[in-house]
Amino acid sequence: MTPREDALWADLWSRPQAVAWEALNQEYEVALFVRTLALVEQPEAKTDLQRVVRGYLDSLGLSVQGMLRNRWKVAPADEVEESSAPAPEAPRRRSARDRLKVVPRDEGA
Repeated sequence: MTPREDALWADLWSRPQAVAWEALNQEYEVALFVRTLALVEQPEAKTDLQRVVRGYLDSLGLSVQGMLRNRWKVAPADEVEESSAPAPEAPRRRSARDRLKVVPRDEGA
């Protein structure tokens, strides 16, 4: 793992979508995305890899289109703070799980 891949890995797993990836056992998909994204950032990268990265963005719910397709909504930070009142003696750190909301599928759609 290169230092860039390590930084990307840490950043991605701090996102709200990571809750769903963990539940769906998508560690390998995230790892492949990290490796491919690091390759695309190189000056000699092929344009075919850019399409692959775009596909990963969508399938992992990292793009707007991917969030819509997965029916995911990320709660605004202020809404999360209001809805989860931390204990006064030990303030709770906001987690990715707190920010991810799954929108139920409409029966009529």
